[in-house]
Amino acid sequence: MSKKRVFLLLLMTCLTLFSCREREEPVDVSLDKRQEITFRPRLPAITYAYLPQYSHTESFQRHNRLVEYLAEQTGLPIRQVFPDTFDNYLSMFGQGKIDISFSNPFIYVKLANRYGARAMARIVEADGRAEFRGQIIARKDNKAIQTLQDCRGKSWVAVDPSSAGGYLFALGHFVDHGITLKDFKEVIFAGGRQENVILGVYAGLHDIGSIREGSLSVVQDKIDINQIKVVDSSRRYPGWVYAYSPRLSAEVADRIRQAMLQLDYEHNPQHRQILDAAKFIGFVPSDDRDFDPIRELSKKVGLNLD
Repeated sequence: MSKKRVFLLLLMTCLTLFSCREREEPVDVSLDKRQEITFRPRLPAITYAYLPQYSHTESFQRHNRLVEYLAEQTGLPIRQVFPDTFDNYLSMFGQGKIDISFSNPFIYVKLANRYGARAMARIVEADGRAEFRGQIIARKDNKAIQTLQDCRGKSWVAVDPSSAGGYLFALGHFVDHGITLKDFKEVIFAGGRQENVILGVYAGLHDIGSIREGSLSVVQDKIDINQIKVVDSSRRYPGWVYAYSPRLSAEVADRIRQAMLQLDYEHNPQHRQILDAAKFIGFVPSDDRDFDPIRELSKKVGLNLD
């Protein structure tokens, strides 16, 4: 008898023995005791977004503690969402996907004009001001660029066409000194990231860059920022602003604003940790009239805010 036939015979014997094995006793199941399982839908959260001038990781690290604080203080479900680009940010707000906006003043005015956003608070920068400015940078060893006028005919990398400190403040500053967009060799945008501007200048890919003041510290663990010089700075404009969607009630927005204003950088160590992570030191109340200088600058540089 072949090995194959022996194997088949043994297999059939095992199957027969298995089928003849004594069956287990059936288990009685009572349907008298039942537990109703109810579906509890998750309450919709209030969405909080930071205009993506840095990476999503950087945005999360800066604002996670603040979001958790606001949720705890107000008793409201609040979660951070992460738009990819400035345009994506605008469209998400218009689609009702962003309830609390933290943005530069240009984006705020666009949101107000297009979608009825309402200013609620401005941040206080580390220098104690509720205003900020842009900086024009170059490599320190670039001897051809010493003054603002030396920027003529050069390659300029900026953050985004809607970036305040990273483009528009610098553009207004150039215009004030008789330099227009036609005077540059080229103007390139860095995908909405301050880091990309600094790294592009550092690598020698562009002659000059424009960033918001304070951004150099973001890349100090990646490059030697001492190799970057500030050629000039713009004037100061109204600072970054928190605004709320018209979908959100004024009462809810006021609860969030009050929680912001209660943060005490000087006397509360826990509050200081929250604000240190966010890279500012407090809040001041704000309304739409604070941003009239932005509207005036927009007219000067030919920017449509509608």
